[in-house]
This record gives sequence, C-alpha cells and structure tokens, in this order.
Amino acid sequence: MVEVTNELIYEVLRAIQTRLSNLEQGQNEIREELRAMRGHMNAMQTDIANLYNSVNALGHRVERIERRLELTDTPVS
Repeated sequence: MVEVTNELIYEVLRAIQTRLSNLEQGQNEIREELRAMRGHMNAMQTDIANLYNSVNALGHRVERIERRLELTDTPVS
C-alpha cells in the first residue's frame, strides 16, 4: 500500500482545487451565456408584441374602411 503522507494529501487537494476552479470558470461562462439568451428572448418577445400591435392597428383601419365603404353587413364595434 502507498503510504499516506502530507505531500500526497497536499497533491490531491491541489488537484481538487484546480478542478473546482475549472468548474467555477465553466459555471460563470454558462451564466453569461444564459444572460445573453435571456436578453435575446426579451428582445424577441418585445418584437412579437410590437408586431401584434401593428397587426391589430391595421385590423382596426380595415374595419373602419369597410364601414365607410359599406362593405360589411353587420356594424363592427
């Protein structure tokens, strides 16, 4: 069996510390990527909401034009 010495323990702890440091760095990179993705998602949701508003406004304009030209049978409220 290998004799457990302070040097061996120190070497193992040093390797663990290095691996933990690498894990922390990777975790920070993932956090940054998630923040970027969250920002892109928020921007897309805003764009989609703006598109819905534009389509809704166009729908109201078409309804008003149809009423003026008397193209509809029922009044639109």
